[in-house]
Amino acid sequence: MAEPLYRYSELLAAGLSRERLRRLTELSRLHRLSRSIYAPSADQAGRLPAIFRRLPASAVVGFHTGAQLHGFGDTRSANVHVIVPAGENVPRIRGVVTHEAVLPVRDPVLLAGVPCAPAARCAVDLARSLQRMEAMPLLDLCLRVGACQPDDLRVEVARHDRLRGVCQARDLVPRADPRAECRQESQLRLVLMDGGLPTPEPQVWVSDRNGIPLYRLDLGYRRHRVGVEYDGSSHLDRVRLRHDRARSNWLAANGWQMRHFTDQDLYRRPAHIIRTLIPLRCP
Repeated sequence: MAEPLYRYSELLAAGLSRERLRRLTELSRLHRLSRSIYAPSADQAGRLPAIFRRLPASAVVGFHTGAQLHGFGDTRSANVHVIVPAGENVPRIRGVVTHEAVLPVRDPVLLAGVPCAPAARCAVDLARSLQRMEAMPLLDLCLRVGACQPDDLRVEVARHDRLRGVCQARDLVPRADPRAECRQESQLRLVLMDGGLPTPEPQVWVSDRNGIPLYRLDLGYRRHRVGVEYDGSSHLDRVRLRHDRARSNWLAANGWQMRHFTDQDLYRRPAHIIRTLIPLRCP
């Protein structure tokens, strides 16, 4: 059952004095979730409904917060993001970011007790507004967790025609791939595509002569036996290092050309990645 919420004025009308309310709050028998909104519990699940008690009826959760509620919130924002129609009068609330939208939110869904924009709307809004390297992992994750389907993203991005940032979203949506398994893998794939190289295949299984899958590569060009991998901090473990060496030796002995990159390459010198791969036997 949802946690009951009370406005400050409602508590006063019920006969509680201001001093009594202050004392109950100090004793943690009441918790202030938002300005003038109280609940018996400090459960964070009550924060969104508390905030929505102060917002107009047209408001819906969207952008970063919507993505989090739909299960693909790989974005860094501690604020609550809401969408309201352009020109709507909205009170200023600490920790709440209001996005005025000329494009109506179709068919909002109820999540965490509040109306939320559909997953495709949240994904496309973020694909329009985030930097490319942030937007690509989010689109991949949206498809990976099944929050929506590729067709949903294509339909939604078409609705955003002529809105700010839609060119980036229109470019990235067809490139989204649910096979990507981590943020850096998605970003590495984008660096390769933006660098003019062919789109690599995520999660390429390499089999032995009997057709038994042995090793899986982050990214690969199967036809030309070229593999591309991101090496994070987990690869520094001694046991992992021994496994990686055996793996690399087997792949090289079986005709695979492997190239490994780190966070330094990905975030500080992406041009180095392209220069390293151009001489390889890519199509």
